[in-house]
Amino acid sequence: MINVGIIGFGTVGTGTAKILLENNDVIEEKTGLQVNLQVIADLDIKRDRGVKIPDGVLTREVSDVIDNPDIHVVVELIGGIQPAKDFILRALSNGKHVVTANKALIATEGKEIFAEAEKNSVSVGLEAAVAGGIPIIKVLKEGLVANRILSIYGIINGTSNYILTKMTDDGIDFSDALKEAQSLGYAEADPTLDVEGLDTAHKLAIISSLAFGIPLSYDRIHIEGITKLTLQDIEFAGELGYKIKLLAIAKSVNGEVELRVHPTMIPENYLISRVDGVLNAVYVMGDAVGETLYYGRGAGDMPTGSAVVSDIVDIAGEIENRGISSHGIEFIGKRSDLKIKAIGDIESMYYFRFTALDRPGVLSRVSGILGEYNIGIAAVIQKGRRAGAAVPLVVLTHKARERDVQKALQEIDRLDVVADRTAFIRVEGEETEGLND
Repeated sequence: MINVGIIGFGTVGTGTAKILLENNDVIEEKTGLQVNLQVIADLDIKRDRGVKIPDGVLTREVSDVIDNPDIHVVVELIGGIQPAKDFILRALSNGKHVVTANKALIATEGKEIFAEAEKNSVSVGLEAAVAGGIPIIKVLKEGLVANRILSIYGIINGTSNYILTKMTDDGIDFSDALKEAQSLGYAEADPTLDVEGLDTAHKLAIISSLAFGIPLSYDRIHIEGITKLTLQDIEFAGELGYKIKLLAIAKSVNGEVELRVHPTMIPENYLISRVDGVLNAVYVMGDAVGETLYYGRGAGDMPTGSAVVSDIVDIAGEIENRGISSHGIEFIGKRSDLKIKAIGDIESMYYFRFTALDRPGVLSRVSGILGEYNIGIAAVIQKGRRAGAAVPLVVLTHKARERDVQKALQEIDRLDVVADRTAFIRVEGEETEGLND
């Protein structure tokens, strides 16, 4: 029998406990393993979580989990960096396997955690840290193990995806969509991690390390959030046949890896562009398998609890079969010499929205500067003609280099016929690999 102790009895802790208690027979029937929830530690053990916990399981003392000689697997579900990091390191040093849903901790402190796990020949399971109930970690580690991963595109933050869906479908601005997300419990009172792209970047650091064998590289990811997006840009994107999503993007290109999180225009007929509301999706391109897409709930008590229990069962199986588990130890990138590509060196298509005075010759001046920097124009939209007044001028480009784009926009924004700073959004689509319907 494998004994499990949980630290943190919040949303995910409740879902995990519920699954372990109510589906215990299912787990044993499918795997032959007996997994026993022995203890749950939380500061609040009085509040009713809607799940019946056996007598003697709840405790306020973390040491009843970490230092308990009968516990084989410690499940950390409190989130944040501290004290979660100390709890995990202590558990690992005690020779206990660890399962966590803590993407921020793994993305920023994972090197130390995995080193401690390796030192003590124990495991760190983190399926629940990325995309909730979607088993993307297992897909990359096992299902696609025979593939060189070429690219990953992920909608992996439900809060931002919900906000963008409301802006697109209901025509409400960012602030109103955010308030609605908060009222429904999809967004925190302080939504910074979600809407500024930080949560997405934490998850991208994890899956890119696994996919490409690179070290955890959160501090090398280019990150932009959705707070500056306007309804005007969403409407223009629709006219051009695109939708805007906050994408996590990882690509292997000529011996370098692109790592970026930002609003991205993708063709509206692509499958991933149809992932709306709080749902998540991860697209993976492998050299052997081709295009694959994984879709489902990226958060919540039961979907995330399902991922936690999946790791527990994997580790339990390795303990029963071999006594020592390697589950997760190989996760830190040790086998790749791929370098992280600077954002200025990436190539993409671009959407520009200039605020230009309605005068003859404006488009030729703008296009002239774009041409000087080898930026070709694929489409143009100009509306709201008002002689002498500032109106939006929208340009969709062919593939160009980011560094050239930034230099061109600096010049264009200094023109006397441009009234405001240019808005721009990177575009993925026909001129790039993948994302095909």
